[in-house]
Amino acid sequence: MTVEVILGAALQLLEAEGVERLTTNHIAARAGVSIGTVYQYFRDKDDILAALAQQRAGAVRDDIAQLVISPPGANAVRAIVQALTRSFDDAPRARAALLDAMYRGRDDGGLQQHHQAFLAAIDGKVQLHAELTPERAFVLTHAPVSLLRAAAAEPGLGLDPQALEDELVRLLEAYLAALPAAR
Repeated sequence: MTVEVILGAALQLLEAEGVERLTTNHIAARAGVSIGTVYQYFRDKDDILAALAQQRAGAVRDDIAQLVISPPGANAVRAIVQALTRSFDDAPRARAALLDAMYRGRDDGGLQQHHQAFLAAIDGKVQLHAELTPERAFVLTHAPVSLLRAAAAEPGLGLDPQALEDELVRLLEAYLAALPAAR
């Protein structure tokens, strides 16, 4: 419970003030715990950011695995892209910092850990029209996340969220359509 309170406080501060102003002292004060309590669970601010990123990514990963496993619908790719793009609707200012923290990772390999967990979650539960080689799985899982990270890091571009979603769907559908059929 204490960890959740600390993470919740960190997310609130990150969203309200940005990553530059986020400190463990501010987090402890917002969470209503001592700084020693924060350090009991986390080494530093980066450790807290990594935990927040892992928490968010794990929830999205599980949602997407369920979408992939369930019977495919006409808009399956769009549903997956929407799960990714809307995963930060409640914390748009925190998006870039948390995506960066996920890429940096800490002790668990960051994005690689989620990539492997996703593949394990769908293993043997879904039939694809093409063989899912490690390279294809990498492209399918990393391309949209990498593009969303870039979009979050470059807010000055003024990208329209709906248009970006449409382009990500187009990209993934074209890639999937170009894959040779499984034999």
